[in-house]
Amino acid sequence: MANAELNVTLREGAGKGVARRLRAQGLVPAVVYGKGIDPCTISVEPRDLERVVSSDAGWNTLITLRGAKPVEGKVVVLRDLDLHPIRRTMVCADFHAIDLKKKGSFMVPVVAVGKSEGEKIGGSLQVIRHELEVVCLPDAVPQAIEIDVTALNIGDTVHVEEVATAQGVEIPYDVNFTVITVKGHKEEAEDIDGEELEDVVEEAAEVEE
Repeated sequence: MANAELNVTLREGAGKGVARRLRAQGLVPAVVYGKGIDPCTISVEPRDLERVVSSDAGWNTLITLRGAKPVEGKVVVLRDLDLHPIRRTMVCADFHAIDLKKKGSFMVPVVAVGKSEGEKIGGSLQVIRHELEVVCLPDAVPQAIEIDVTALNIGDTVHVEEVATAQGVEIPYDVNFTVITVKGHKEEAEDIDGEELEDVVEEAAEVEE
């Protein structure tokens, strides 16, 4: 699990007006929350936030906050990040404080490893679930869940119960859903061509007469 530090500033007040002024100053308004702590409003430099979550761990990066006394030394993960629909600039962020000694829930990307036998004969590999939820200690979160697909042929699937994880990492599920599958060529529909369609229409017209 990647670790990083992030300098933040305590902000007074809340609401759209305060957030708007912060964004006008080039800052991102954010909130820190979690079990056992009071929600705390902060602001952060967008470049700094982008830097700490640009590692392979992404949003699962363990971030130690620095600079604002109420959250100084708190370890958090990025839980939500709103982007402007057009400019794609950061609008606001949510950080969740975590206990390094307690298991938590994290979303981890799925990575298909290798080229399947089905693809070699013209099939296509489809990743149905691009992320899987895992439950583990924060410092044990894998950067990715790698699934070896080399032995898969057309029609084969990998279900969640077949996905292997490291010791101490669990994938919770109620239904044994499909994670990866290999499909063949789509069957061509046997459509009526233009001439056949005209013949059918003419026959129908003659019957009506």
